[in-house]
Amino acid sequence: MTVGRGRMVVCPLLALLALLLAAGCSKPKPRDPQQHPAMWVVQDASGAAVGWLFGTVHALPDAVEWRFPALDRAVEQADFLVVEIAGLANGAALQNLFQRMAVDEPPNQPLGERIDPAMRAVYGRLRGQSATPDAEFDAMESWAAALALAQLAQTGDSGNGVDRALLADFDAGSVVELEGAVRQFEIFDTLPEDEQRRFLNAVLAEAATGEQTSGNLAKAWQRGDVAAMRRITGGGMLADPALRETLLDRRNRAWAASITQLIAAGKRPLVAVGAGHMLGPQGLPALLRDAGYTVARVP
Repeated sequence: MTVGRGRMVVCPLLALLALLLAAGCSKPKPRDPQQHPAMWVVQDASGAAVGWLFGTVHALPDAVEWRFPALDRAVEQADFLVVEIAGLANGAALQNLFQRMAVDEPPNQPLGERIDPAMRAVYGRLRGQSATPDAEFDAMESWAAALALAQLAQTGDSGNGVDRALLADFDAGSVVELEGAVRQFEIFDTLPEDEQRRFLNAVLAEAATGEQTSGNLAKAWQRGDVAAMRRITGGGMLADPALRETLLDRRNRAWAASITQLIAAGKRPLVAVGAGHMLGPQGLPALLRDAGYTVARVP
């Protein structure tokens, strides 16, 4: 069940929260050397660096500039890399996992009947980009159809993803997973059907907003404009309290607990997860401050 131009139907969750941040960035411009994506240093009571937080984008067009000297130094100094999913390069395994979980509880309605009437034209447009038969879409649970349609909406390339590039900087023994692919799919698979459908329709609604919103998000991420990212992502599916709790806030609390345990063990992590997890009072920088660390934005 490979949906759309042979691309793998799997991605870390931020790709959906902002409909793949860089989708509208098909003509990237050189980055201003005075600006860069947001990164934070985590310090203990003595002021020593005990870790770093870097917000990533999981799919980018070619030639987008995002590396900068402070990040390169963090890569050199970190004892290990912390990511959402470590096995991003194993596309076949991820695809097989998606195929199994997408249909393990067959829906009782065709997909078109599970979509709000106002969103059916968007659904038809995205479906037209895929050679996958209607029967395969109809067999997907609502959450899985949402992921597949979000994948069709992207124009960025997950092969250019920031997390994938950073994984190449560390050997396998120096990488820690916060969730892994199974757990990420389970987050959706265990949603009640009404929440799955809200998620499905929210993905279609964000696809309907077009290139401008995605392009603005991509530019804000590239220049490290956290306020703009928070403003833009505050709408859409993240305006739904239940979806926000499931997709972001609950996971951030669990991740912050895991990160503090790693730091307490005496090694310094570089935490590279979707940029949406860094925003606002429930973002990782704020939660680690609440845990007693000094968390400072890297200039």
